[in-house]
Amino acid sequence: MPGTWTRNGAALVTAFGLLIAALSAQPPSADVDDVIARAAARVEQYIARAQRIVLVERTFIQHVRSDLTPQGFSRVVESDLRVESDPGDGTLESSEAKVVRQLRTVNGHAPRKNDEQGCLDPNPISPEPLTFLLPARRDKYTFTIAGSGKGKDKNTVMVDFREHGGGKPEVTEMPERGEGCYNIDVPGRGRGRVWLDASTYDVLRIDQRISGWVDFRVPETKKNRRIGLPDFQVLERLDTSIRYKPVAFRDPEETMLLPESIDTLMVVRGMQSYRMRQVFSDYRRFTTSGRLVK
Repeated sequence: MPGTWTRNGAALVTAFGLLIAALSAQPPSADVDDVIARAAARVEQYIARAQRIVLVERTFIQHVRSDLTPQGFSRVVESDLRVESDPGDGTLESSEAKVVRQLRTVNGHAPRKNDEQGCLDPNPISPEPLTFLLPARRDKYTFTIAGSGKGKDKNTVMVDFREHGGGKPEVTEMPERGEGCYNIDVPGRGRGRVWLDASTYDVLRIDQRISGWVDFRVPETKKNRRIGLPDFQVLERLDTSIRYKPVAFRDPEETMLLPESIDTLMVVRGMQSYRMRQVFSDYRRFTTSGRLVK
């Protein structure tokens, strides 16, 4: 479970998935392997079709105090976003889908020379997280049926997942983002839940967190020694929630399930933590004639 950290705060650079709506309904199943196989089929359709979609991502980054109240001004980054796929060994399930961002504005204005990429800004290129449902990745996770949703989620099937493995967190410097920026990888600590449409097995929502507190060591640098930053830190929370909504297109008519928002909270004891909200809009589709259709 990767993330990005700074001496003043921490961040999870979260990618998202674009899951295409089902072409036909399927009856619900109580067998977890069958449920995941049907959900994986939707991810495979997404890899094949989502490259026709372009949308706008607005990212709001807000540092927070220990009581989670805002601290200082938020940073707002707007980007055009699309999905690309590398073919891997030529099979669909081995394809490496990735999210590609093209920066549009920083805090409401066109990027300037001194608008360096912030430590907490989303990566220009990031992996597509829904690929963990594909057969090639499935052995890295354990899935269990958590039951059916209630209330407004009554037509959903809930599946819990747990990442295998473990090991020590790995923290590396990110000089391309400036001094004091680090990347932290927390292997084997991911836990979460997927909400699937009970008829189509489309993914409607994904929540993920880390299992317990994680101790990690900050790389020793002259700057860290100068400011007196402790060598060891404690990551207390790393929560992410991704939600999807149906988006209708015309000419030709088509409805796809696309990302609506991503919410992230990262809390590091004794350090400046943060909230991030990514909101998606202005969905555009490339037609076969090369036109963009909203």
